[in-house]
Amino acid sequence: MKLRLDLLKHLTTEDVIQEAQATVHRFKPEPLFSQTGTGSLSSASMQERVREVEHSMVLTQKLKERAQQTGRPGTSKR
Repeated sequence: MKLRLDLLKHLTTEDVIQEAQATVHRFKPEPLFSQTGTGSLSSASMQERVREVEHSMVLTQKLKERAQQTGRPGTSKR
């Protein structure tokens, strides 16, 4: 998967919140989380990985559409 830095300027706060909420179920705090401030990330299942890739493609398409609406193409020339 290619990282599309050219589309970052079209990313909104709401997009970031949605992405965080989609993965928050995988974060597991330590028993002493309030004292240490650390936790862990549980591994994702194959189904979760497939959903993440699909969701990433949808988000990329949404950002491309936003780029076209603003008149600044979000495509890289590489």
